Amino acid sequence: MSEEKAPEVNKGVVVEFDFAVVNGAELLYRATDELLKESEIPFSPRIEAQHLAGGNCQGGLDEYFKIVKTKKTAQRVAKDLAAAFAEALTKAAPAAVTGDFREFLRKLLAKGLKVVVATRADLDVVKEALAEFAEAPGFALYQETSSAYGCVKWDAWRRAAASNRLRSYTALAVAGSGFSVKGALLAGMGALAVINPHVEYQDFGGADDVVEKLDSAAADKACRILKV
Repeated sequence: MSEEKAPEVNKGVVVEFDFAVVNGAELLYRATDELLKESEIPFSPRIEAQHLAGGNCQGGLDEYFKIVKTKKTAQRVAKDLAAAFAEALTKAAPAAVTGDFREFLRKLLAKGLKVVVATRADLDVVKEALAEFAEAPGFALYQETSSAYGCVKWDAWRRAAASNRLRSYTALAVAGSGFSVKGALLAGMGALAVINPHVEYQDFGGADDVVEKLDSAAADKACRILKV
């Protein structure tokens, strides 16, 4: 009797475009600062780190608003912030797709990896910026809104992988914050972390490797992690 072949397991990369490619951490901070300034509510990097970063946006705002005793409602501000952040991401997306990032994608796709670019920005704008990859085998865009402030939680990582026929244990998350790294680990994924000055205070422990930008060298690291 002939032995049945085990089903092929696809390996792939899920890129947190908003924080690992775009400097979404800085954009989110600015959007929050502008919204709170309208009501003369104090805001600073320390306040962001203490009350918002890595948590539920509405919950963090509600906690902070009770401290400063404002009449603003966390639900309304969280909704306005989500819209403002998505708009800022959409404007920044085209310029964020640099030659280095294109080379990062080309190298991964050439290795036969599935590459999923996940974003909260306008998908049509991101699609246009990445038009050269539209027909590339293995390339996919994925959109999901999130209530998390400055990160992707474990369930969102899993949905991004599963929606693109990837299994968590054979997928690598390219994460732009320490909180996103932790979410990826909880989802059963490996993690390649991208650090910038706004998030360097965060805990990136558990990441398989750390880079400052996504380029050809980062693609090599991703391939080594996935053993391809």
